[in-house]
Amino acid sequence: MTATHSKGRNLLKTVPGLLISAFFLWYTFRNIHLAEIRSLRFAHPIWIVGVLGFTAASYTLRCVRWTRMMHSTGARFGVCARVLMTSLAANNILPLRIGDIMRVFTYSPDLGASPSAILSTVILEKLLDIFILVLIFVLTMGASVSPHFKLLAKVTLVVSIVGIATLLLGARALKAPFSRLITRLPQKPILTKLEHWILLALDCLSEIGIAGSILLLIQSAIVWTCEGMIFVSAANLIGLVTDGIGPWQAVSATNLSYLIPSSPGAIGTFEMAAKASLVSHGAPDAQSAVFGLALHAWLLISVTGAGGIIFLIHRARIHNHTPLLQEIEALPDELPDDLPSEFS
Repeated sequence: MTATHSKGRNLLKTVPGLLISAFFLWYTFRNIHLAEIRSLRFAHPIWIVGVLGFTAASYTLRCVRWTRMMHSTGARFGVCARVLMTSLAANNILPLRIGDIMRVFTYSPDLGASPSAILSTVILEKLLDIFILVLIFVLTMGASVSPHFKLLAKVTLVVSIVGIATLLLGARALKAPFSRLITRLPQKPILTKLEHWILLALDCLSEIGIAGSILLLIQSAIVWTCEGMIFVSAANLIGLVTDGIGPWQAVSATNLSYLIPSSPGAIGTFEMAAKASLVSHGAPDAQSAVFGLALHAWLLISVTGAGGIIFLIHRARIHNHTPLLQEIEALPDELPDDLPSEFS
């Protein structure tokens, strides 16, 4: 009875996301005809090399960065790469960020680390990525963006810069003042969760140190430069009519669109963000929408395919015959608030 109730609850959480994705797909392609989608052609095939090369570079460097975050646990690059790619593949096809939950719980024995230590690196990873994406978004905003929105975006960026600099340079010193601040606020579940997650990130940064944290920031910038070059290569591949900034606006907007609740893989929100970004930089509506759809399909297929193959090879190697769905059902529905922390 409990399992049935859990499955029903998970279904209720999944359906709204599917409906949101369906709405964004309709909104993006509502005025675009099937013939315009079929008209997609490789205008400059040599750029296939760029799409393939920068995709490989981007995700290899993500694995290198996460290995650096996991340095204190002694986890090796091969294990970190396998776990990260598997989790990214799972996030693309399974609801409720199951991939991140698997990274924290399922693979903690493989990594030789406690769930709280792994969770701290996952949170730090997200913070660094969002900071870089916001930075790219502000620097690439089109002329059609309203002055008020530009001002808001710039203020957000300044706050983000101050915040990330404070985190990187003073993580250890921030723990006590932050805890005192939270205790003065009304005790609500959301604040408890926020406190727990931020303290985990501060613990992780304290372990890495200032020099290591700055290196992670540089690595994050390189990762997203490679990701941006995937978009640039794809735009040149199909002869997309836009300025040089359009693809960079698209890489920030599409990846930030993952923050919008939707189906696994951000289907719909990704395409909408790509179209809106490129149109603001002079690209035609239909070409922008088709570009977003084709590129999203490539990223989902390549990352999910690579992660899936790595996952299956590892299962075969260790002779794991437990059905995957059975393993997933044993996981918690979401990252909990009360993980024990070996840092405290």
